[in-house]
Amino acid sequence: MRSLNKTMLIGHLAADPELKKTSSGIAVAYFPVATNRDWITSDGEKKESVDYHKVIAWRKLADICAQHLVKGSPVYIEGRLQNNSYEDKDGKKHYGTEIVLDELNVLVYKRKKDGIEVNIKNVSEDKNEKEK
Repeated sequence: MRSLNKTMLIGHLAADPELKKTSSGIAVAYFPVATNRDWITSDGEKKESVDYHKVIAWRKLADICAQHLVKGSPVYIEGRLQNNSYEDKDGKKHYGTEIVLDELNVLVYKRKKDGIEVNIKNVSEDKNEKEK
């Protein structure tokens, strides 16, 4: 049976992307995306929660993220979940989950008299380029 590993988020960058190169010269960018949710308790109190998601982008998409994104940028992202583990210098094992970015859309909100208009700027790399 086939399986599906797909994540879609709309949120804001919690920090500027950090662009690095691997030892073989491949670009990689890391950045956190914050998503908010709010609710009203049974007592009528408004509550809010923020979750932070680690995002990683590779190759040309990493360069695009570094060029187009800054802390606070509203984004729609698509990718897949990837689990990692490592051992620290004290021998303790650490686990983490990150989103490997496949698609990036920068959202631009504009106020209008009759509401808010959302423009989407797709800045993802060309699918044919990705396979090279």
